[in-house]
Amino acid sequence: MNRSGPLRIAVIGAGRMGADHVRRIDRVVSGARVTAVVDIDAGRARTVAAGVDGCTAHTDPAAAMAAADVDAVLVASPGPAHEAAVLAAFEHDLPVLCEKPLTPDAASALRVMEAEQALGHRRVQVGFMRRYDAEYVQLKALLGTGRLGRPLMLHNRHRNVAGPSFFTSSMLISDSVAHEVDATRWLLGHEITAVTVLRPTPSEGAPVGLADPQFVVLETDGGALSDVEIFVNCGFGYQVQAEVVCERGTARIGDGHALVTNVAGHWGGTIAQDWTDRFAQAYDDEVRTWVDTTRRGEVTGPGAWDGYAAAAVCEAGVRALEEGGRVEVDLVEKPALYR
Repeated sequence: MNRSGPLRIAVIGAGRMGADHVRRIDRVVSGARVTAVVDIDAGRARTVAAGVDGCTAHTDPAAAMAAADVDAVLVASPGPAHEAAVLAAFEHDLPVLCEKPLTPDAASALRVMEAEQALGHRRVQVGFMRRYDAEYVQLKALLGTGRLGRPLMLHNRHRNVAGPSFFTSSMLISDSVAHEVDATRWLLGHEITAVTVLRPTPSEGAPVGLADPQFVVLETDGGALSDVEIFVNCGFGYQVQAEVVCERGTARIGDGHALVTNVAGHWGGTIAQDWTDRFAQAYDDEVRTWVDTTRRGEVTGPGAWDGYAAAAVCEAGVRALEEGGRVEVDLVEKPALYR
C-alpha cells in the first residue's frame, strides 16, 4: 500500500479506548479518516460513528473489514477478542494497529504470529505506546549512545489512583506490568528469561483480597535486572517512572516536574490522575506514526513477536504470583520475519 489519499480505518471496539482513537483520527491525526466503527453493542457503535462524517456502524468486525472503504484496522476491543479480529484482518491482508495485549496468553499470540508468517510479511503493530512517549524515546536514545556504559538495572514504578473494580491480583501483572515488560525489552534490547513476584502486606486502600502492591523482578538474557513496583490503588495520582543504572551513570524519567510553583510558603507541582493525561501525546504520536508508515506501505514499531514475548513473560509472572518463587520464561525461537 502506498496511498495518496487518506487511510480509511475501521476501529474495532467503541469503548473508552476505541472512542478516544476515533476522536484522535478524526481531529488530531492527518492523512486518515474513520470509515467504520464496530462494537458488540450496536447502540454504542452507532453513537461513536455518528460523530464522524461518512462513518458506518457495525456489530460484526468481519463485515466492516470486507467493506470497500476500509484500508486498515485499529483493534481496541477487550483483549480476549483481539485474536479473532486480527486473524480476520489477515484474511483481507489489512494492516493492523492492535492495542495491547496482542492476545491475553502466549498460545493465542503464537497463533497470530504464525498466521502473520504465513502471509509472508508483517501486518501487525502492537499498541505499546510508551515507545512513543518523548521521555522514553529520549532514554532509549541515550542508552543507544553507550555513554553510560552497559545497563545493569532498571527500576520501574507504576502507580494508579485506583484500579478498576474488576481487577484481580493476576491482572496487575497481565494488564499493568505488561507495559514495563515491553519497556524493559525495548529499552535494554534484552529478552526476559525469568520472573519473580514478591507480595508485601496489601495496602488498606486495596479491595479485600487484592494483592496490591506487588514487586516484580525481571531477569534478562543480557544479565540485567529490571524491577517493577506496581501499585494500582495508591490513592494520590498516576505515576510512571523509570531509572536505568548503568556502569558509568544513571538516567531517570517520569518525575513530572515540567511545572513547579512556589507560592504561599509551599513549592510543588501536580500529579497526573490518569493515563490519558500522562500519555496523551504518546498515543497521538503512536497513531500518527502508524498512519504515516502504513500509507507508505511499511510496518514499524512493536510487532507480533513483541506481543507474544510480553504475553509469555506475563504468564510466567502470574505463575510466580500464584505459586511463589522464580518462574522461567519459555519462548519459541524467534522467527526470521521478526529478526
